[in-house]
Amino acid sequence: MAAKLPTADVEAGLLAHLNSNAEIPDSRTFASSLGVSHKELEDVIKSLSAFRIVESADITKETWVLTDEAKGYAARGSPEVQLVAAIPPEGASKGALKEKLGDVFDIGMKAAAKNRWIGFEKGNKDLVLRKVEDIKDELQGQLKSLKNGEVVAAKTIDDLKRRKLITKEKSIWYSLKKGPEFVAKRKTLATDVTREHLKSGDWKDLEFKDYNYGAQGQPIAIGYVQPLLEVREAIQNIFVEMGFSEMPTNMFVESSFWNFDALFQPQQHPARDSHDTFFLKAPATTTKLPDDYLEKVKQVHQSGGFGSKGYGYDWKRDEAEKNLLRTHTTAVSTRMLYKLAQEKPFAPKRYYSIDRVFRNEAVDRTHLAEFHQIEGLICDYGLTLGDLIGVLEDFFSRLGVSKLRFKPAYNPYTEPSMEIFSYHEGLKKWVEIGNSGMFRPEMLLPMGLPEGVNVIAWGLSLERPTMILYGIDNIRDLFGPKVDFNLIKSSPVCRLGL
Repeated sequence: MAAKLPTADVEAGLLAHLNSNAEIPDSRTFASSLGVSHKELEDVIKSLSAFRIVESADITKETWVLTDEAKGYAARGSPEVQLVAAIPPEGASKGALKEKLGDVFDIGMKAAAKNRWIGFEKGNKDLVLRKVEDIKDELQGQLKSLKNGEVVAAKTIDDLKRRKLITKEKSIWYSLKKGPEFVAKRKTLATDVTREHLKSGDWKDLEFKDYNYGAQGQPIAIGYVQPLLEVREAIQNIFVEMGFSEMPTNMFVESSFWNFDALFQPQQHPARDSHDTFFLKAPATTTKLPDDYLEKVKQVHQSGGFGSKGYGYDWKRDEAEKNLLRTHTTAVSTRMLYKLAQEKPFAPKRYYSIDRVFRNEAVDRTHLAEFHQIEGLICDYGLTLGDLIGVLEDFFSRLGVSKLRFKPAYNPYTEPSMEIFSYHEGLKKWVEIGNSGMFRPEMLLPMGLPEGVNVIAWGLSLERPTMILYGIDNIRDLFGPKVDFNLIKSSPVCRLGL
């Protein structure tokens, strides 16, 4: 095998040829004459063209080339001919032929049967008989002709395409001539002044490569803004602008009492089932609950009170003491409202929280088992549903979400209740982004809040509005183990309206 020609020698050969002949009509032929691949010559041509030493013109041609499967047929024969050649005069079983021919057996059987080159013994479909003696392998001849660059009939091309034995390949080569800066030998330009140059003084005679001031520098390794955190910060700022105070949300583990019972959610509610909630094995329960308040919650569940009939069931403390991963940050809201009720005299408050919650849900394009919940609430005298709608429209407009719809809904701890929908431009449909309502008296009055005090509240996931604002249609690209880092890197530094 001939040694590979160095790039410098390829360049020298090309320039010497152009210096003597002025033109190279076909770079493929010239590459063969140098004993190098066309790719090696192409790299040299591109380098010389960049310095206008040579001028190149592209020559493009589409040709049919053999697939790997077809190359095997061109060398060993078509499957049908291989099959017939493998059948002895007395015939052969399908199993024996398949073992001998391997992958080409099935293809060969179909083609040979279609050509009526084979038959089967009467009453024994497993024995394959040869019906012809001499066969001309037309397929092999066609493939060899195509491989050698010979002209092949259009019908033959169609047949080979149908059998997926050929594929179209685009070939590019070049015609070359001298450029305006042509030289018989390219001078190597210096790129840096070295210590040796300064010591010897030969830097005075060096020619330096021109600086390309339009070239891009190396990418700087920097941090990127995660869309989820950007929207979280924007929402925090909105809450602060609207006069809200942040609630402490550092307890991922919560008791069923604060997560469900204190919210007037019955103990037989489906949301309290293990199919929807992650319960802890250790510690499985808690005993740190306010006994006086717990007794009032028990009474309103069992027999009602404060104008309510209750649920009329046997409320169990054991169920309320079960520990779980909180399913919503409303558990934090319940604690804060109970704390507020103990403060005298009563003072109106606005609270918000943004933190993780956990639900035993099937993961899909719009749902995760672990996600972030945003919650806001206002506690004051005389609040109405109209106040809630007005606050929601103000809140979401500041977030850049203007298309809102409200739909009546049911929640155990709010009445009236509304689902919040926003139009998702990416999905081209209305998507539920949150829930809202007015906390029920059965929840508020056992805490000790004064008569006439109402609480309007709403909750939504952080992921949904982020998906809407960024046009993301799969929540797993945004948060979790399958997050799309390219999406994060390409996210804008800031957003108008956010």
